[in-house]
Amino acid sequence: MNTASLPTLNAILNATSACLVIAGLIGIKTRRIGSHILFMSLALVASALFLVSYLIYHLQVGSVRFLGTGWTRPVYFTILITHTILAIVIVPLILRTVWWASRRQFAAHTALARKTVPLWLYVSISGVVVYWMLYRMP
Repeated sequence: MNTASLPTLNAILNATSACLVIAGLIGIKTRRIGSHILFMSLALVASALFLVSYLIYHLQVGSVRFLGTGWTRPVYFTILITHTILAIVIVPLILRTVWWASRRQFAAHTALARKTVPLWLYVSISGVVVYWMLYRMP
């Protein structure tokens, strides 16, 4: 795999993470604890792989300029800024949420997960949008 294919891989990993988080949410809402644990664990793996791939790419390439003009510029930068800030915030939230679950502190896990899941979904989905706007938008 070459460096040029890493942004596409990153978008796939972000989309996969979002789908797995949704599947995990459905699992817990339908009281399928085993499914919830499986899907959330896989979402964590997909997000971790994304982070590794993202860092490898940007350590080799550096930053990539957004070349869009007009109304797309403020839209892109608004999404990018919120995505970046929340991507930093979400890492400790995910780790703490998993930690509470691993300690079988389900009340604390659930309370934090109610904040973590929507942010995790936003970061994953907005990551795909940033990719599309930066690399695929005409």
